[in-house]
Amino acid sequence: MRDWHAAIDVNLNGTFYVCQAAMPHLIKTQGNIVNVSSLSGIGGDWNMAAYNAAKAGVTNLTRTLAMDHGPDGVRVNAVNPTATKTNMTKDMREDQEKVDKFLARCPLERFVTPEDIAAAITFLASNDASMITGVNLPVDGGVSASNGQPQF
Repeated sequence: MRDWHAAIDVNLNGTFYVCQAAMPHLIKTQGNIVNVSSLSGIGGDWNMAAYNAAKAGVTNLTRTLAMDHGPDGVRVNAVNPTATKTNMTKDMREDQEKVDKFLARCPLERFVTPEDIAAAITFLASNDASMITGVNLPVDGGVSASNGQPQF
């Protein structure tokens, strides 16, 4: 139960409160929000119910805020990365069997880097994305392109 509350508090509630606090300023400045969700917020993972539920909440919060604040001139989007080279995935990346399983599902055959995520955020926050809102952009090397069937 503690893991559930922690995942919801950090990932979903934290995102909600930051968006709520920033919104008055963003309305005045016609700014935008780029949330960080996860590929786990688009589809489920084995044994990760709390994290998946929290990130799914961020994914849908992003869509709802985009609809609610589009008329205010505020765009709201999110990036949804898959396994990323961070301390959070260190144990998984040190297990060669898990690495091989992940890379077999990733057409670009590598883990996401923080720089990959930053580039997507930079684009979504820029004027080049001025007509993009309510989008949850997978930054996943093509993992979400698959329906889950193995390669034959």
